[in-house]
Amino acid sequence: MRLGLVTQSDLDEVLAGERAEAEHPKAVARPSSHLISAHDPFDPFSENVRALRTELLMRAPADDANVIVIVSPGRGEGRSRLASELAISFAQLGQATLLVDADLRRSTLHDLFSADHDEGLSQALMEGRAPKVQGVLGLASLSLLTAGRRPSTPLELLSDPTFGEMLSGWKRRYRHLILDTPAVSLYSDALAVATHAQRVLIVSRLNHTMIAQARDMIRRLESTRATIIGSVLNRF
Repeated sequence: MRLGLVTQSDLDEVLAGERAEAEHPKAVARPSSHLISAHDPFDPFSENVRALRTELLMRAPADDANVIVIVSPGRGEGRSRLASELAISFAQLGQATLLVDADLRRSTLHDLFSADHDEGLSQALMEGRAPKVQGVLGLASLSLLTAGRRPSTPLELLSDPTFGEMLSGWKRRYRHLILDTPAVSLYSDALAVATHAQRVLIVSRLNHTMIAQARDMIRRLESTRATIIGSVLNRF
């Protein structure tokens, strides 16, 4: 450090990584058959995901991690599925990708990946320790952080500066960060995540999403000063 060859943040990052590996050896999650991109790259759906990936790569910052918060107004609009498919698609480029379940209320990513969820993001935030990141079978570049057990104060945990600091650490270790969130019309959690991450992708569902709810969500996102990098219309 005195010679100027390394900084304190460089040392902190290395030590944090060593502690994380020592405390939480990587478990192995398995993508379910519902995640088409992981099992059938020739399916038209997989091609649509790759097309979306290309559009998002064109909007990705050149000198920073590609952080994307998936948001939508209500339930049943496909946020978790899209977050998972996108994370798989980015990882298939051979670039380090982290998929985070920031829906601490009705988490589903552990089901989509048959992953352990006893310890996850909520426990890391509550106890101030390294999160339990899991590897994904067949996708060497993909890591998964489940939500963990449901906390009593999810919004407060996601609003805390500790989450922002954790996100900053991830941005140094991963090229792509995909974060799943709860419905904006029901909770303010996604707004807290967007405040930290600053980049959101809006998801709506054909013949399901209410226009009034979508407009209200966009209005509320403006208060976070997050950039809306695009929108996806799901049809299923």
